[in-house]
Amino acid sequence: MRRTTTSLAGAGAIALALALGVAGCTSDTPAPQDVARQYAEGLARLDLAGVPLDGVDAATATTRLAALAGPLAGTKPQVSVRQAGPDEGESTTARLAVTWPGTGAKPWSYETTLPLVKRDGTWRAQWSPATVVAGAAEGDTIRAERTAARRGRVLGAGGAAIVQPRPVRRVGVDKATVTPEQALAAAPKVAAFAGLTDAAAYAARVKAAGPKAFVEAIVLRQGDPTLARLDALTTSTPGVGVVDAELPLAPTRTFAKPILGTVGEATAEIVERSKGAVAAGDVVGLSGLQQAQDATLRGTPGLTVSLVHAGTAKPVHSTEPVPGQDVTTTLDVARQVRAEELLAGVEPASALVAVRPSTGEVVAAASGPGGQGYSTATLGKYAPGSTFKIVSALALLRGGVTPATPVPCTPTLTVDGKPFENYDAYPADGLGQVPLSTAFAKSCNTAFIASRDKASGDALPRAAASLGLTATPSAGVPAYLGGVPAPGSQVEAGAEMIGQGEITASPLGMATVVASVVKGGPVTPRIVIPTNETGATTPSAGATPPTTATPSAATAQPVTAAEAGTLRALMRGVVTGGSGAALKDLPGEVIAKTGTAEFGTTTPPKLHAWMVAARGDLAVAVFVDEGEGGSRTAGPILKAYLQG
Repeated sequence: MRRTTTSLAGAGAIALALALGVAGCTSDTPAPQDVARQYAEGLARLDLAGVPLDGVDAATATTRLAALAGPLAGTKPQVSVRQAGPDEGESTTARLAVTWPGTGAKPWSYETTLPLVKRDGTWRAQWSPATVVAGAAEGDTIRAERTAARRGRVLGAGGAAIVQPRPVRRVGVDKATVTPEQALAAAPKVAAFAGLTDAAAYAARVKAAGPKAFVEAIVLRQGDPTLARLDALTTSTPGVGVVDAELPLAPTRTFAKPILGTVGEATAEIVERSKGAVAAGDVVGLSGLQQAQDATLRGTPGLTVSLVHAGTAKPVHSTEPVPGQDVTTTLDVARQVRAEELLAGVEPASALVAVRPSTGEVVAAASGPGGQGYSTATLGKYAPGSTFKIVSALALLRGGVTPATPVPCTPTLTVDGKPFENYDAYPADGLGQVPLSTAFAKSCNTAFIASRDKASGDALPRAAASLGLTATPSAGVPAYLGGVPAPGSQVEAGAEMIGQGEITASPLGMATVVASVVKGGPVTPRIVIPTNETGATTPSAGATPPTTATPSAATAQPVTAAEAGTLRALMRGVVTGGSGAALKDLPGEVIAKTGTAEFGTTTPPKLHAWMVAARGDLAVAVFVDEGEGGSRTAGPILKAYLQG
C-alpha cells in the first residue's frame, strides 16, 4: 500500500471546537479549575496568550507548542478539563482530555496531566510538551503517515469488472538520480516521448520541482504500444525514471471515459472542500462517475501518528485503512465496446446510447472522439429534429388526430412570414393530403407544422413528459434528458412540432423516448444501480443535475399502453415504407424514426443527424453533430449496431 507523510491538517481536517467541561469558581481569585480551563482553551487554539503560566512566559510557551505541533501548527484539537484537583495546598493537577478529529476511522484521543502550582497566592499552569501529548519532551515533534485505502471498483452488467486496479508504468524525470543539468536535459526528451503538446511547460515543472522529485509525464498501461520505445529512452537519456504502480483503470483508455471519468491526485481545491476527508496526495475522482461516486469508491485512509524524539519515531496512534466500496453500473462491456468501435471513425461529435426498455438499464453510452472527451451521449443538448415527431405524434393523438386522419403535406409552408420546407429529396409520392401515418413514416415537416393547432399550448411539453423526456434524470452520473418549453408564438409552435426551436434533447433522452414507447410507459434511465439492488452505497447526492423544468411535467399523464401501441405502429411504418427502410432486412420487428435538425448561420445550414430505433428489448439512439441527414449519416451506424 502507498504511504505518504503529511501534516495532520492535510491528513484529516482536524477541525476543532473546544469542549469546556468544568465551570469556574465564584471567587475573584482563579481556582485551579479556572486555570485548567484557560490552559485547555489555549491548547485548543494552539496559543497560550493570556494563560497564567509558571516559569515561562506565554509567548515562549506558545513557540514551543508550535514546535511540538510541527506540521499540526495550522490545526486545533478538542480539549476539555476532565478533572481538576482542589485549591488546597500549594500544588495540584488537572486531567485534560484531548481528541484530534479526522485522524482515521477511530479518532486519536487520550488524556494528559497538567501540573498546577500556587505562586504568590495565584494558581498557575506549568507548561510542558507532556501536557499536549502524554510522554512528550522538549524538542519532540509529531509525525503522521497516511496509508491509502484500496479504491472500490466500478462494475458493469453481470458483475463484470470495468474499473479495477491495473498495472501501469509511470514515466517521468527522476531528479534524485542525476544532476540538475541532466534533469533539465532529459525533460524535452521525456516530453516528446509522452507526446506532450507543451514541452516547455513540462521542463518548467521539472526545474521548479525539488532536488529529489519525480516529475511524471505520462502513465502507460500494459499493452500500450508506446512501451516498445521506453527501453531506448531510458538507455540513452540519464534522468528518465520509470515507476511500476497500479491505478484504477477501465479495460481500455477510451472505454466509456466521458461517463466513468478520471481519477488522480486531489487538487488543493478538493482538499479544502473535503473538510479533512481528503488530504494532499490522495487519489480521488476528478470527473464523471468517479467524481459523482467518490465518497463511496475512495474508502477511508489509514493513519499512523508518531511522536518523534531525537530522530526516533514512536507510534502513538494508528488506524487501518477502510477499503472503498464497489459501484455497480448497467453498462454491458461488449455492447459498449461495439458502440465505441462504430463511432471511432466519426469526425464530428457523436454518440450512441442503448437502453433496455424493460428495466431502464443503459447498456451502452458511447461518445465519439469528435466530442474531445465530452459526454455527448448523456450531456449533449441538441435539437432532436424529426425524431421528436414521436412526441409530436403523441400530442396530436391526444388532440383527436388518428393515424388515418388526412394531413396536408405540401412542399413548403409559411407561418407568420417564416418559411418551412421538407428535407432535401423528400419523396414526391408523400406529398398531398396524406394520412398522418404516411406523414410520420416519410417525415413530412409541413404536415406536422400545419397540424400544430391540434397540439397547442402545453400539449408538447405534456407529451414529452409522458414519454420521460423531461424528467429529472436519476442515472447516478451527470446527465441531461431534454427540455421542451411551451411555444410562445406560431412560428415557435411550428418549429417545435419538428423538433427545432427551443427544444433540446440528449441522445440519452431520445433513447429514453423510444424505450418508453416500447415499454408502454415512461422509462427512467439508470447507469448506477442503487443500494437496495447491490448492497453498495447509494449514489452520491447531487451527482446528477436536474433537467430544465417544464411546467407540465408534474401533471402530465404517463403514456398509456394504447397510445404506445399506436406510436409503435407509426414507427414500424418508418421501416416498412418510410425514411428508415434501410432497417427493413433486420430480423424481428424493428421500429424507428429518422431526424435531421438545421443549426448554425451558414447557407445552407449545417445539419444534426439523428436516428432512433428499437428491436426487442433494446432502444437505441444515434447522433452525429454534423451530417447529411438522419438516414444517411446516423442510419448506417444504428443498423450496424442492431446487427451486432
